[in-house]
Amino acid sequence: MTLRLQLENDVKSAMKSGDNLTRDTLRMILGHLKKLDVDLGRALTDEDVLGVLASGVKTRQQSVAEFAKAGREELAAKERAEIEILRRYLPKQLGEDETRAVVQKLIAELALTSKADVGRLMKEAMARHKGSVDGKLVQKLAAELLP
Repeated sequence: MTLRLQLENDVKSAMKSGDNLTRDTLRMILGHLKKLDVDLGRALTDEDVLGVLASGVKTRQQSVAEFAKAGREELAAKERAEIEILRRYLPKQLGEDETRAVVQKLIAELALTSKADVGRLMKEAMARHKGSVDGKLVQKLAAELLP
């Protein structure tokens, strides 16, 4: 079953069970997918769907930070709940220790020697571990580990 089909089935299940937050969150994602469908003019792959889901998580994380800064905890809590719903469909994120191991391995493998190589490291890490590593964490660790 494709990821998009799973999202559509989960919207139906959420409607039947009365889970409005899940229903509304997934409907928003499906709307983005339909727009992307039209924009690209082709059928979407699971990778395209994962990209939309990851973008949704990132947008909501920014919203959480803004709402928390403004003292709107009820809105921040809603955004956090939506993030958890979207994360069900994304690959498991590597923790800091696992990401550190990935970065160290890539530094050795690519024979990187200075901070000028951070871009090359980022490109390779994000390509090999798409969706499972946090880009900000990789960048932080690269700055730490490269001389």
